[in-house]
Amino acid sequence: MLRFMPVGDSMTIGSTGDHSWRYRMWQHLCATYGGPFTLVGPRETLYDKAADSPSSYAYADPDFPRGHLAGWGEGWLHMAPLIGEAVRKSRADVLLVSLGLIDLGFYTNAEQTAENARAFVAEARAANPRIAMVWLPVIHNIRAANDEPFALQVARFNELLGKTAADLDEPASPILLASVPETWDIDTDTYDGTHPNANGEHQLASAFAEAMYQGWELGGEYAR
Repeated sequence: MLRFMPVGDSMTIGSTGDHSWRYRMWQHLCATYGGPFTLVGPRETLYDKAADSPSSYAYADPDFPRGHLAGWGEGWLHMAPLIGEAVRKSRADVLLVSLGLIDLGFYTNAEQTAENARAFVAEARAANPRIAMVWLPVIHNIRAANDEPFALQVARFNELLGKTAADLDEPASPILLASVPETWDIDTDTYDGTHPNANGEHQLASAFAEAMYQGWELGGEYAR
């Protein structure tokens, strides 16, 4: 059984009524991965905007393994202290990580955020020395489109994230850097300039799927 853990911020947890890219990834792996697998993690809910809490189970389609480690307003800073226990308890094999936007927007600069990514790796490997990871760079959002200093921080962090992945990549515990979808468009792939709509969910899932297929020959090409 191969266990995938989605790790992320509001783009990963999703909100009431969403399918989430986690669901799209599950569908993709059902169609392309030739062995048993599941999605794992200590959390299962969506974010309920009305209640301002991660308390919703109202998925557009709830019939899939909903485990994850994602939170509205959480980043590398928040997940680094949590990832070790989450990996140990779930026995995760592969981490699908989309973090950084929140860090850069509210908590840390690019260099500090990259250091928190390193701490995340150390904690994950302490729990499972053979853990594999796929990292998605920060995707530009409406703030980056209108705030040049923030956009520069995003670009700087993504550069550092690539270097960090290369530095920490190991044969026994590989790290893949996914590519931001070339066709990502905040007008057509999000409902508010940041959070993915149905089209954006497919885009995010495809970024992880293509990285694993090209890097590890795991699964197959992404098809909607």
